[in-house]
Amino acid sequence: MNSENVRKILSEHIPAAALDYCFRLWEESPFIFKTTKTRASKVGDFSYRPGRTQQITINKDLHPYLFLTTYIHEVAHLKVHAIHGSRVLAHGNQWKSKFQELMHPVLNREIYPASLLVILKKHMADPMASSFSDSELTTAFRQHDEKAGKAIFLSQLPEGSIFGLQGKWYKKGKVRRTRALCVELKSKRNYLVPLDIEVSSAQLPLL
Repeated sequence: MNSENVRKILSEHIPAAALDYCFRLWEESPFIFKTTKTRASKVGDFSYRPGRTQQITINKDLHPYLFLTTYIHEVAHLKVHAIHGSRVLAHGNQWKSKFQELMHPVLNREIYPASLLVILKKHMADPMASSFSDSELTTAFRQHDEKAGKAIFLSQLPEGSIFGLQGKWYKKGKVRRTRALCVELKSKRNYLVPLDIEVSSAQLPLL
């Protein structure tokens, strides 16, 4: 992948003070890097297929602090895969250690606001598979999202609510830890949807 394209994507989505560091991470272990539209199930993804260049994708609508954290989260997956392949758990001790190592250079006030930095450092003491599993960190990230004031999140809707997501309609079912079991109304298929996903056109159930 063209290095100029990678640097351009990073410059458009992360705090400027973190640009050189994040670009070096790509130079050390080049990968295909793409931004995608909002996905219901994840904000970032690392994928590898034998014989193909490894790839990282990140949702393009993330605010700079969440985009940066997600980028390093996925690069940590890439680094661990290069050493261990698929022999270790995706979010096991090897990934946690590598994520902590790669996040350390950016955990400062030149990059993150002080109020967010305190909570992010606390989270990084024992990072979870998803930052959205940490409700305190999720709230802190949301405070720096310009869209959050107008947003409706799945976690705010009661069971039985109908909501729109990516052009489809769903009905919220039982909550399972950090996700809700939702049925897509047209196909009748069930999906586990993160509680902190932003939804649209919510219709509350009749009580």
